[in-house]
Amino acid sequence: MTPTEPILAGFYPDPSICRVGETYYLITSSFEYLPGIPIHTSTDLVEWHFVANALTRTGQIAEHGGYPSAGIFAPTIRHHAGRFWIIGTDVNGIPLGQGHFLIHATDAAGPWSDPVYISGAMGIDPDIAWDREGTAHVTWCSLNPDEPSILSAPVDTETGAFIAPPRQLWQGTGLSFPEGPHLYQIDDWWYLLLAEGGTERGHAVTIARSPSLDDPFDAAPSNPILSHRSLPHEVQNTGHADLVELPDGTWAAVHLGVRPRGQTPGFHVNGRESFVVGIDWVDGWPVPDETRFTVPPTDRSFTDRFDATALHGRWLGVGRFPETFARPAPEGGLVIDAESRPGRAMLAARATDAVWAASTRFDAATGVGRFLVRIDDTHWYGLTYDGSTVEATIAIGPIEHSVGQWSVSPGSVPTLLMRAKAPRPLPHGATSEPDLVELALESEGTEHSFGEFDGRYLSTEVAGGFTGRVFGVQALSGRIRVDEIRYAAETSL
Repeated sequence: MTPTEPILAGFYPDPSICRVGETYYLITSSFEYLPGIPIHTSTDLVEWHFVANALTRTGQIAEHGGYPSAGIFAPTIRHHAGRFWIIGTDVNGIPLGQGHFLIHATDAAGPWSDPVYISGAMGIDPDIAWDREGTAHVTWCSLNPDEPSILSAPVDTETGAFIAPPRQLWQGTGLSFPEGPHLYQIDDWWYLLLAEGGTERGHAVTIARSPSLDDPFDAAPSNPILSHRSLPHEVQNTGHADLVELPDGTWAAVHLGVRPRGQTPGFHVNGRESFVVGIDWVDGWPVPDETRFTVPPTDRSFTDRFDATALHGRWLGVGRFPETFARPAPEGGLVIDAESRPGRAMLAARATDAVWAASTRFDAATGVGRFLVRIDDTHWYGLTYDGSTVEATIAIGPIEHSVGQWSVSPGSVPTLLMRAKAPRPLPHGATSEPDLVELALESEGTEHSFGEFDGRYLSTEVAGGFTGRVFGVQALSGRIRVDEIRYAAETSL
């Protein structure tokens, strides 16, 4: 059995990677959450550190309604001529002719430039590659029915204009949804790496090559080169890979995968995660070695009392930048303001562990707040506090159901608790649910649990889409002041 630990756990899908010297840079999709496109770095491909988000202001991406699984799709990062470059798709901008965008920075930590839009390239999952003459080529999955499959065109990076008309490179091996292209010029060949089969259980990595961009691309004889479809592996949905050359001339690749749990069909709850594999070159084709890298378990616990001058980059808004509704409180902590402007005022972070606990304390003297874990607006479990009463609610599709209330003593502020717990095994040893989500509170030294609820309803298999669970605090009305939010990679805090 090959290793199962991701390099980025939780909702970090569609990884793209580049190397500068001894340092690797990795970005992932962020969909409806802002700031967008998280950037991580590593020197060994195993231990990764968050650096920054690339999209941090409205001049780069417009705020929107937080439509589920919209926003930023499958960006690519590259380094060329002293600059980092990111090309991505904002699907909210496609109707405006502003789908594909290109930004750059001299430092991966930013600041990143305002976008240049690639007009005339309707589609998703763009890639950028420079040939040996220095011409940039943008490659994408076309959504134009008159020009299907994978298209590529040379582009002026300063204006976004095509230098020549797009050409079709390859239509894949025949599996569904050929997408996620990455184009590389290696030795005497152009290689085109694709994701095929859809980003569910049939996901796979395929590759083709050609001596030039004007000649047909020939598929590798061993396609798909990476897939876990129909295999009894703890990691499924493997695909959407990106290659990188190491300083010693060897190669590796990053790819996405999920870790489903529970009975058929299996349920993944924390989203599509990022993994790493080694790459051998055999007869001119890349062959993944899934045992080359050992990724140790990582403690991702944190406590944030919001006493820094700026929010940590882990904190996200749903279709809004956190700075539009959250600000430091003069007496300490963070004010979340539902009345600052229309739209959702939720401060969220990714859930990253199979079992975990999170807690918060917030003052609701001038508003109503909710502590919740969510996949989207219609799939969430939460605790609402109005200063006197805590109410536990579960939302499953069109149904919102209160599962209990607890009155809080005057003058006290309860600690609100959520726990993602291992499910109870059935008599034959299997489990029905991926996990159980407990909603509870602690007040005046006493803990009260509202119950444990089936985690399947907060899974991608039930809710759909491309994201994973996030948790956090939302102001429903007025203003609340958050003292702290804690997260622990265990079920007790």
